[in-house]
Amino acid sequence: MKKYIIICAMFLSVGIVAKAQDDPREKFSVGVKAGLNVANVWDSEGQDFDADPKAGFAGGVFGVIPIGKILGFQPEILLSQKGFRASGTLLGTDYSFARTSTYIDVPLQIQIKPAPFLTIVAGPQYSYLIHQKNVFTVGQSNVVQEFDNENDQIRKNIFGAVTGLDFNMSHVVVSGRMGWDMLNNNGDGTSTTPRYKNRWLQLTVGVKI
Repeated sequence: MKKYIIICAMFLSVGIVAKAQDDPREKFSVGVKAGLNVANVWDSEGQDFDADPKAGFAGGVFGVIPIGKILGFQPEILLSQKGFRASGTLLGTDYSFARTSTYIDVPLQIQIKPAPFLTIVAGPQYSYLIHQKNVFTVGQSNVVQEFDNENDQIRKNIFGAVTGLDFNMSHVVVSGRMGWDMLNNNGDGTSTTPRYKNRWLQLTVGVKI
């Protein structure tokens, strides 16, 4: 009887060790992700400027670099659309304004992994503006303005911060993020547009390769 108990204990120990070795928190991986930003802005100098949120695309690639079982590093490269909407009345005529700013975002996130299915992330983010589109509508008339990096009055290199959660289900990762800019949009300080900073909520679904 004792032999059977010893053999069962040995198999149980081997199973526990194998399970520990298979813990996904200790594995290097890369993946792709795509989803949605819901972004808005606020005036960084407190002027009377109110805006409504605007939805846009978010997606790209990410890497998971374990630093032990609990800690890790997760860099990402994302194409990310941010912006805002505003509306009002001008000389008795309703108007609306929508801005879409497309960035390359590079969040550099530290991971805290309390469980295999849950990862907490936070860290700095570098963003580079690659395109901006403004649509101004007055009555039935639309005015569209687009530019790619030629406006010196708009800051193109922006630093910010992100934090959020990853829910891990085998090779699928559902991610929620909250982010905000540390720098406003002004480049040389002469812009007459609101001195806004971006802030956004992001939801993506990813697949680890």
